[in-house]
Amino acid sequence: MASRAPAIVILGPGSLATARRIQQRYPDALIHGLAGRVDGVDSQYHEFGATLRELYQQDTPIIALCAAGIVIRTLAPLLLEKGVEPPVLAVAEDGSAVVPLLGGLGGVNVMAREIATALQVAPAITTSGELRFGTCLLNPPSGYSLGDLEQGKRFVSDLLAGESVRIEGTAPWLDQAQLPQDEQARLAIRIDSAAGTPVKDELRIYPRNVVVAVPAGAPVSIDGALGEAGLAVQSLACLLAVDSDMARPELHAAASALNVPLRFAAASDDVAQWLSDTLDQPASVRRVGDYVIAVTEQPLDAQQIGRPRGRLAVIGLGPGAAELMVPAVRAELERATDVLGYETYVRMAGPFRSDQVQHCTDNREEMQRARHAFELAAQGRSVVVVSSGDPGVFAMAAAVLEALHESTDAHWHKVDLQILPGVSASLATAAQAGAPLGHDFCVMSLSDNLKPWSIIEKRLDLAAEADLALAFYNPISRSRPWQLGRALEIVAQHRTPATPVVLGRDIGRPGQTLRVTTLGQLTPEQVDMRTMVLIGSSTTCVFPRAEGGDWVYTPRWYGSKPL
Repeated sequence: MASRAPAIVILGPGSLATARRIQQRYPDALIHGLAGRVDGVDSQYHEFGATLRELYQQDTPIIALCAAGIVIRTLAPLLLEKGVEPPVLAVAEDGSAVVPLLGGLGGVNVMAREIATALQVAPAITTSGELRFGTCLLNPPSGYSLGDLEQGKRFVSDLLAGESVRIEGTAPWLDQAQLPQDEQARLAIRIDSAAGTPVKDELRIYPRNVVVAVPAGAPVSIDGALGEAGLAVQSLACLLAVDSDMARPELHAAASALNVPLRFAAASDDVAQWLSDTLDQPASVRRVGDYVIAVTEQPLDAQQIGRPRGRLAVIGLGPGAAELMVPAVRAELERATDVLGYETYVRMAGPFRSDQVQHCTDNREEMQRARHAFELAAQGRSVVVVSSGDPGVFAMAAAVLEALHESTDAHWHKVDLQILPGVSASLATAAQAGAPLGHDFCVMSLSDNLKPWSIIEKRLDLAAEADLALAFYNPISRSRPWQLGRALEIVAQHRTPATPVVLGRDIGRPGQTLRVTTLGQLTPEQVDMRTMVLIGSSTTCVFPRAEGGDWVYTPRWYGSKPL
């Protein structure tokens, strides 16, 4: 079965009871319900088709409680290559039918049986090989990999046509299969880690029981070392390197190209002993050139070998609406072990799985939060620091980089640090109004918590004099009731009272409001801390919308309008 937690997608309240029964089988699965129609779910969506396609493209197993035809028509444009799809199942709303649709090589029939058992019905499995033999030969269990899919298809076709088969090697999952076995059979299922091209009548299955240890600073040529050792690349379970090489790009590129995990452990003078001590079972260990290679009898769980390079991602959730969160941020939240941030923003980032740890702090504890994030990531965890909007706009990215810049801890500097953008509040508000930031503009925070007010006044004066459109973050608060008024006085020295102003409050969140006014009509009482203030330039235009309200835009030309 796929390693990612499945998504249970429902359209109406009549499916919720069945969805909860399925969730008991998969506790980490989230129930996604249509907004405005289903309450009491883990996550709400606004468009069924877009949600299903996004989950599919994220390689998330999908359990859709609706008619199979709806799922097929929704995903049809994405069905390009069989063998790379996640499991997709349709389940009747009342739980009376479980239909595997896609992902035969991803464990969909295994999931169908598990769900059917939970619902006490028979799964509607139609795959010929599984019906005949009780197993999918082309989808070996975790710890094993199939050699050649196309050759495997021909192999299964021969078996279905009446051929018998012999098994060479250890394949515990086949002990209960109803295979037509014969020690003299022409066809053979061969399970071992030896290199070489499969012969015509062979189905090769490779146990992932090989680890290659790369000493510090050694050149990276893993394929050549495995070939010299007579071992198949398909049997490689992981690469193991010393933690001093944790940030070495060549190692990460090699692991990515081989599609295996890269793990790390503290160095030792005796590399062979170091490798043996790292494994959780007896192994045959030998040197091959610069490397030490271990082969175990049983498949290896790479997650039990050494530890991964820690990852710290600083993400932007966007303004608050789920549909305005970029896909890369969703994927990062999915992989996270720990989520840190101001409590309001952490809640916006949810729901979370039961195994994900939430670290909520006060909004004024940015540096402590950044240091805590590095401490967790340095332990090999996958950490996310949450900001609203974009993390690089008056948010956590700068604090995280400042914490790293000030640190002399080598472990912090080896963390895989990523900054993932989000839709900022200024851009979200501008988009609602039209394009008030369509030409050169200036983004400023009116908060003097981290800079003196004299600097704010100077920058305001220069930006207004330069005729830039302006976006004000943190425009006013209880502790700063007078500063917006002073800011407007400064801007008014360079703009006419008719200058368009856009006020966007909680844009992208429930209860959002958008108002278009002018600089002459604007007063501080119309604004609070949750309001984004956009002030146009001398060229900003306003005209009526057909459905009511106004469009606001700043044209891309300046001065004389081009012909």
